[in-house]
Amino acid sequence: MSTILEKISTIEAEMARTQKNKATAGHLGLLKAKLAKLRRELISPKGGGGGTGEAGFEVAKTGDARVGFVGFPSVGKSTLLSNLAGVYSEVAAYEFTTLTTVPGCIKYKGAKIQLLDLPGIIEGAKDGKGRGRQVIAVARTCNLIFMVLDVLKPLGHKKLLEHELEGFGIRLNQKPPNIYFKKKEKGGVNLNSTVAQTELDLDLVKSILSEYKIHNADITLRCDATTDDLIDVIEGNRIYIPCIYLLNKIDQISIEELDVIYKIPHCVPISAHHRWNFDDLLELMWEYLRLVRIYTKPKGQLPDYSSPIVLHNERTTIEDFCNKLHRSIAKEMKYALAWGSSVKHQPQKVGKEHVLNDEDVVQIVKKV
Repeated sequence: MSTILEKISTIEAEMARTQKNKATAGHLGLLKAKLAKLRRELISPKGGGGGTGEAGFEVAKTGDARVGFVGFPSVGKSTLLSNLAGVYSEVAAYEFTTLTTVPGCIKYKGAKIQLLDLPGIIEGAKDGKGRGRQVIAVARTCNLIFMVLDVLKPLGHKKLLEHELEGFGIRLNQKPPNIYFKKKEKGGVNLNSTVAQTELDLDLVKSILSEYKIHNADITLRCDATTDDLIDVIEGNRIYIPCIYLLNKIDQISIEELDVIYKIPHCVPISAHHRWNFDDLLELMWEYLRLVRIYTKPKGQLPDYSSPIVLHNERTTIEDFCNKLHRSIAKEMKYALAWGSSVKHQPQKVGKEHVLNDEDVVQIVKKV
């Protein structure tokens, strides 16, 4: 492991030394590709040896969505969990109070949302310091990340934490790059672009691919892509997670400073100890999770508004709704009746492919 870390540090040092201009772009691209390969080896080491015997941090997934609290030690993650979910997570005035993942659960707008208080991350966590790799591995399974920062020293911490998470293949508040990439048996590298490229050209793409020992591939760039975007697509193990930055301890700053903080994108100032601004935080959390609530209606009865079926924004068809209820229902379904904003008529007969909107009411009619 140390040899990989040494290789990584030498490459990083060389990248820091190299000037950025058109002449060195190819060289920097190669270095970035090498770095990405070494990082991947760190995340999943090659040999299939037995486990290390350390207790993992993974917690059973419950509820409709999962939110992880990431941050340096002693920024108020445990206090926030205790006050939001009513779960006791040990709180003390020294660092590293939380040593394993502490789960909690809140119900918001009818959806059950699991909150995970992860142990504090320190600089160098992506390289395995302070069991950081296990912590970040749990963060990869979350639907949303709450990055808890101390309001008195936020920006330096924010950059460091983003760097740690990015080193582990997590991309915060980004969309996957619009790049089509497919390996093939023969025919060389075929590069097409629908948008003018400022950074990538055929030689640079070929040199990055040769680092991965890929000599035949079709690539279509549908956006102005950078070398990092191309490497992300080739690696294929990147995870794109929305993130909200929580600036905690706002009871220690002035109103003027608070006004400035409010203008930062993806940010919510809170005070975990005094429970200030929790409603704003939960509202933004709901917006970022993009969950869709569907109410069920048994035949001849009123809809059940107390316990909605919660679907994720990408998968909201009638078929997904049936599968969430029970696997056998989709096969037995004849058609469905839907009420709400996704249909023109109330009710309307719909099939399996119909896409539902938030707070629609659905009644399933089975085959006789």
